[in-house]
Amino acid sequence: MKNIALIIAGGVGARMGQDIPKQFINVHDKPVIIYTLEAFQKHPQIDAIEVVCLDGWHDVLRAYAKQFGISKLENVVSGGKNGQDSIRNGLYDIAERYKNDDDVVLIHDAIRPMVSADVITDNIRVCRQYGNAITVVPCTAAMLKTYDALSTVEQVPRDNLKITQTPQAFFLKDICDAHKEALDKGITNSVASCTMYIELGRKLYMSQGSEKNLKLTTSEDIEIFKALLMAKKDEWMH
Repeated sequence: MKNIALIIAGGVGARMGQDIPKQFINVHDKPVIIYTLEAFQKHPQIDAIEVVCLDGWHDVLRAYAKQFGISKLENVVSGGKNGQDSIRNGLYDIAERYKNDDDVVLIHDAIRPMVSADVITDNIRVCRQYGNAITVVPCTAAMLKTYDALSTVEQVPRDNLKITQTPQAFFLKDICDAHKEALDKGITNSVASCTMYIELGRKLYMSQGSEKNLKLTTSEDIEIFKALLMAKKDEWMH
């Protein structure tokens, strides 16, 4: 009964406006992806880590992992042409080593470096209880629908809306079977594991996320990340 973290780091980060992939941007002398890996390295319920990494950066990642003591890192594989491909590459590689029906995989974005131990713990708990777990937070904003990207006359009630995050946890056998079914049905570019499950007509269960579990997509997100890191340092001082 193992819990394996699958970290997806195959993106090039075009929206960040940087010369290097956003997961390798240094923040306070540490790459973003290392903050993410450390969260799973330190978590007592995580047994192993696999990374799906951009081609050309595998050796860099392994060097960083060695430098920062990421001893749970078992393997690094290449990404595919889209997110669904990349996740499948990682899952199939993990499945070569883990064969038990009760092994769980937690799929997580490399560019969510502030994922907390509590979020990881609840993700595992819900998955083991119900069969899968999608990290979510409540939708607190007014939601408007537009058809021309300029105007709106329609709102979407937010009471029943949730905003998804990662990690997203599944029993390894189930998620591998889901990816095979998706390919058979011509579903090849679903934006996330949870949306692929929905497209397959499968039921999902929700675990507790956090507003601090920020996804670093733009340069402004990096500034927010730095502020959150400073806030954590301030907490340690008291």
